[in-house]
Amino acid sequence: KVYQTVVIGNQEWMAENLKYLPSVVGPGTGSQSTPYYYVYGYDGTNVADAKATDNYATYGVLYNWTAAMDACPAGWHLPSDAEWTELTDYLGGISVAGGKLKETGTTHWQSPNRGATNETGFTALPGGYRYYTGDFNLIGTQGYWWSATEYLPDGAWYRYMLYSGSYVLSHVYTKADGFSVRCVRD
Repeated sequence: KVYQTVVIGNQEWMAENLKYLPSVVGPGTGSQSTPYYYVYGYDGTNVADAKATDNYATYGVLYNWTAAMDACPAGWHLPSDAEWTELTDYLGGISVAGGKLKETGTTHWQSPNRGATNETGFTALPGGYRYYTGDFNLIGTQGYWWSATEYLPDGAWYRYMLYSGSYVLSHVYTKADGFSVRCVRD
């Protein structure tokens, strides 16, 4: 797969969510230490069937943190929390960066998709996430992206954006969750 990319400040980012899918499991299968790959709404193990879904085509793959750490192609890597901070700082801070990163309109984001200009071409999409308890949640309203930065043995930092504001927020959650991945150039 050839990915669209965009240069923002001194960084080159993929302008779409990663779609690397070597295997797939349903949302009820999870682990913090074994790499798992999910496609929102798909509950099976057939890669071809998962790739045939609209959610795969639009939102890409959801990865647990262990899978996300090795998913980016050669020459790219999972961004650290500091690299996410560099991005949001360059765009004017966390309170406005989300609007500059989110796809405009309400084709994928639920209304009102507040503040979305996508002036960077990053085209952030609300792919939702796979909760560690085994459910898919929040497609259309929120997008979640892993960072490579751990927080204690069981957690890692991630960034998320909401349909209701221009923020790029950060938090720590269990490595067993399934989030999207945006790779950054080495």
